[in-house]
Amino acid sequence: MSIAAENRSQPLLRLQRVGKTFQMGEVAVEALRDVSLDVFPGEFLVMVGPSGSGKTTILNIVGGLDSATAGRVWFADREITAFKPAELTRYRRDTVGFIFQFYNLVPNLTARENVMVSTELSRDPMDVVESLRLVDLEDRMEHFPSQMSGGEQQRVSIARALAKNPALLLCDEPTGALDFTTGKRVLRILVDLKQRFGKTVILITHNAAIAQAADRVVRLRSGQIVEVHDNPQPMPPEEIVW
Repeated sequence: MSIAAENRSQPLLRLQRVGKTFQMGEVAVEALRDVSLDVFPGEFLVMVGPSGSGKTTILNIVGGLDSATAGRVWFADREITAFKPAELTRYRRDTVGFIFQFYNLVPNLTARENVMVSTELSRDPMDVVESLRLVDLEDRMEHFPSQMSGGEQQRVSIARALAKNPALLLCDEPTGALDFTTGKRVLRILVDLKQRFGKTVILITHNAAIAQAADRVVRLRSGQIVEVHDNPQPMPPEEIVW
């Protein structure tokens, strides 16, 4: 049974009637419309939908990388949408770990050094070597990105996010650039982080099969949530057919 389904008292994140409009010259593009959603501690939540459905916009607002033009967002009892710039910087630094489709590693730094960079300003960082061990890269920590496969580089990016010891992991198409075998391995690591450390994970993807590993699935279309459903028996990543 989904652990998160048994622990839904106080949301970790709350989105209330959130909207986002981008101004493209004289044209206003509505990326999000009236989005309301609660995300609970220790939940593995997957958002699916076509390109342009609003998935990345939600992730960016929740992560403090972008601002809503309507509505309100809370993390625990703090309203993110009311944060001043310095508060937003601290929130991103101390609370959120980001994992992207493209690894964004510094090419002239080793895996260990890439992870170490993320810990230098963190309030309560994890040990760098331990974070690399958790993604099975303790034997590759002195290698440079050019000496590593795509899957290994993505695992370094996960270790980098994890080393900040964030309460929230935000994953934007983390398996999108990987073959299905490597993608399953990366998904397995994310599920393990949720199960072993109680991390709250929000993952967005075009690949609907990945939703089988989620506690809950949110489907978006044209900037709106069209469905939210529980998955009482999340499937182990290695059993998912992509």
